Amino acid sequence: MMRVMRNEKLNARAAAKEETHARIVSVAARAIRRSGYDGTGVADIMKEAGLTHGAFYAHFESREAMLAEAAGQACAESAAAVVEVVSGVPADQSLEAMLRAYLSKEHMGNTEVGCPLAALGSETSRQAADVRRVITRHIKAMVDLAARQSPNWGQPAAHERALVTVATMVGALLLARAVDEPALSDSLREAALQHLLSTTV
Repeated sequence: MMRVMRNEKLNARAAAKEETHARIVSVAARAIRRSGYDGTGVADIMKEAGLTHGAFYAHFESREAMLAEAAGQACAESAAAVVEVVSGVPADQSLEAMLRAYLSKEHMGNTEVGCPLAALGSETSRQAADVRRVITRHIKAMVDLAARQSPNWGQPAAHERALVTVATMVGALLLARAVDEPALSDSLREAALQHLLSTTV
């Protein structure tokens, strides 16, 4: 009986630790998109997660390890959002739906829950190898997803078109967020969208 109770306590403790870890990663995933990698401090993340700074090292070996997990979480959330958009429309409309959702004003205004590539692209090259590896996998997955929407998926031309599509989407959104003129911001998004619709859909 004592052994069963001890195992139950250990299992409950492990589950609580996993839940806390997931909460920290979720907070960090939003924070890096909102404030950038360099603008995301451990103390701020732990405070936002409702924990003490000292509890950090019970969950991560380093700040870089947390950033890699946070980037992974941000990428997973972004990928899930795109899959949801694509799965909600007929197959022949999926690429157009993906483009319209990605280059929408709503996505532009929701940086902390949006695509990490547009939010963090210019900073990623200066991050640790683990962070860059996560982002590289996400870029490849986005390119693959875009290629799969093509009627000639599996052909080299579909992959090349998908590379251009993803680069244009991300670049347009990054620039639309960077400028301080709303009209120019809208023009950047809309021009990219119209170009992609005319060449890929």
